[in-house]
Amino acid sequence: MRKIGKQEIEDIAVGAALLGTGGGGDPYIGKLMALQAIEEYGPVTLLDVDEVPDDALIVPSSMMGAPTVMLEKIPSGEEAIEAFQKLEEYLGKKIYATFPIEAGGVNSMLPFALAARLGLPVIDADGMGRAFPELQMVTFYLDGISATPAVIADEKGNTALLSTIDNVWTERIARAATIQMGGSVMNAMYSMTGKNLKESGISNILKLEEEIGKTIRLAKANNVDAIQEVLKTVGGFELFQGKVTDINRKTESGFAKGIATFEGLNDYKDETLQLRFQNEHLLAQTDKRLLCVTPDLIAVLDSETGLPITTEGIRYGSRCVVIGIPCHPKWRTEKGIETVGPKYFGYDVDYTPVEELVNKEVTK
Repeated sequence: MRKIGKQEIEDIAVGAALLGTGGGGDPYIGKLMALQAIEEYGPVTLLDVDEVPDDALIVPSSMMGAPTVMLEKIPSGEEAIEAFQKLEEYLGKKIYATFPIEAGGVNSMLPFALAARLGLPVIDADGMGRAFPELQMVTFYLDGISATPAVIADEKGNTALLSTIDNVWTERIARAATIQMGGSVMNAMYSMTGKNLKESGISNILKLEEEIGKTIRLAKANNVDAIQEVLKTVGGFELFQGKVTDINRKTESGFAKGIATFEGLNDYKDETLQLRFQNEHLLAQTDKRLLCVTPDLIAVLDSETGLPITTEGIRYGSRCVVIGIPCHPKWRTEKGIETVGPKYFGYDVDYTPVEELVNKEVTK
C-alpha cells in the first residue's frame, strides 16, 4: 500500500501510453483529469493485489469508444461516477476498490480520477497488460468472468444497464450504444471479487507503467538514450526506425482505424513499414518481412525523446522508432490467440512471437 501523488501520475501516464500500443485514449487528457482530482481530493491509495480481501467487490473503471473522439469530447468525470453509482444500486453492495481495465493511455488514468473523487483505493492490476479495442479482449473473458451486469454513461446524463448472454454480445450492444451516445462513454463492468482478480488479472501493471515513465524522464535528465533504456525496462526489441510518409486514419464503427506508412532510416533505409491499427497498433510489416503482430505489443516512440506516440498522434514527417514487446503468457494460449490474434482482426498471417521474428532476422 502506498500513496499516488502528482509525480507518480506523470510517470504512469507516460508508461500507460507506451503499453497502450497507441490506443486506450489520449493519456494527456486522462492525466489532467487525475491530477485535478488528486489536487482537489488528495493522493490516492494504491493497493497490491494481495492486499485486497478475497470477498471484496471490485470494479474496473474505463472509457470505451474511438480515441479520436476525445479530441473534441473530453469527459468531465461525472460519467464515471454515475456509472459506478448505478452499478452499486443494481448490485446492492458498495464497491471496495477500482482498477484499470487495460494498460491504455486514458484508461490507466481514469481510475485515479474516479478513486480520488469517491475515496476509493486503486489496485495495481489490469485485465490486458496492454490495450485492446474490444470489451471481451481481457484475461477475465479467458477465465469465464462475465462483463455484465454493466453500466455505460455519457456526458448528457444517459445511462444504460446491460445484461447479456456473453461478453462478445456485451461488446456488440455496448458499441452500438456508444456510437449513439456520441462515440465515447464511461463504463462500469466486469464486477468481480478480489479472489477473481488475484486469479485472472495481470498484477503490477501500474508499477511497470510508472517505471517506464521514470526511465524516460531520467534518461532525458541524464542525457542517455531513452529508447534503449526503455527496451531494457520492458524486455522489448527495436523493430524499425523511420519517418512517417503517410497516415490514413478514420473513425469507423466506433473505432479509430487506419494505416501508418514509414520510410526507413539508418539501418532500415531500404525498407518501408506499414503499421495497421484499430485503436491499437496490431500489425507491423514491411514488404519483405513481418516484424510484430498482435497480441504482442507494438509501440511507436519519438526518436528524439523516446516518448510514446498514440495512433491519433502520428503525424506526417515524424521520425520514430517502432518497438515490439512480448505479451503476457495468457494471450499466447489457444483461447488468447483466438480472441486477440491476427486472424480475429482479419490479417492473413499466423501469430509468431516477436522474439522469434527478431531472432530469425538476426540469424539470417
